[in-house]
Amino acid sequence: MLKQKIGCLLTTCLLANTLINAAWAKAETKAGYQAFIPHNWKLLEKVQGDLNGDGQADLALIIENTSPENIVKNDSLGSPELNLNPRKLLVLFKKPQAYQLAASNDFLPSEGDAESPCLADPLAEGEALAIKNGLLKIGLHYWLSCGSWYVTNHLYTFRYQDQSFKLIGYDSNDFHRASGDITERSINFLTGKVKSTSGKNEFAESRQPVKTEWTKLKNKYSLNLEQVKFNEHYEFK
Repeated sequence: MLKQKIGCLLTTCLLANTLINAAWAKAETKAGYQAFIPHNWKLLEKVQGDLNGDGQADLALIIENTSPENIVKNDSLGSPELNLNPRKLLVLFKKPQAYQLAASNDFLPSEGDAESPCLADPLAEGEALAIKNGLLKIGLHYWLSCGSWYVTNHLYTFRYQDQSFKLIGYDSNDFHRASGDITERSINFLTGKVKSTSGKNEFAESRQPVKTEWTKLKNKYSLNLEQVKFNEHYEFK
C-alpha cells in the first residue's frame, strides 16, 4: 500500500512540477525572488553571489512543497512519518529591476526516503547550498540511524559557461563511524583527472601512510545543472 501511495504521490509531484515549469517559462522575469516560490511551497535555503560575472548579486534557492498529502506513515524503523514533499533548486540572475530564472533542478532529495526510512535529511547537515568564487556548490550529507556505519558527503560544483551551468567538479568522502577510516575522491571534469585518497582516520593518526592515487576518467561527462539527479548516487568512471 505504501509503495502504491508513493507512486501516486510521485506522479502528482511530476505533474505539479510540469505545470510550475510551464508557468515559469511564460514569465521568467519577476521583480522579487519571492515571486518564484509557488503557493504552498516554502523557502529552505537562500544564498547570494555573482554567478555570471556581471557584478550583480545573483541568488540560488532551495524550495519545498508543503502538501500534507506527501507526509506518509512509516511502519518501519526510523521516523514514524516521512516527509516526501518534492524540492526544487532555483538559480536567479539579478537584473537591474528584477530577477530572471537562469536554471532549475527538480531532482533534489526529499527530507524523508521511503526506501531508506532511517536516512536523515541529506540537506539538513553541513553546507547544502553555497556560492563561492563565482561557482555554485550543492552539498549532500548521508547519515543513517540504522542499517549502515558509513557517513557519506557529496559536493557538486557548477560553473556558468556557454549559457548554462556545467558540472565541473565532484567531491565525495566516506567515514566509517566504528573504525574512523576515511576515503576521499575528487573529480575534475575539465581535465578528467581523479584524485583518490585513503589511509586517513578520524579517531587517531593512521598507522599507515596516507595514500593518494591519481587516475583518469574512462568516460567523458557533460552535465548541465538541470540534468543532475541529486537524489541518485552517481558512479563516475
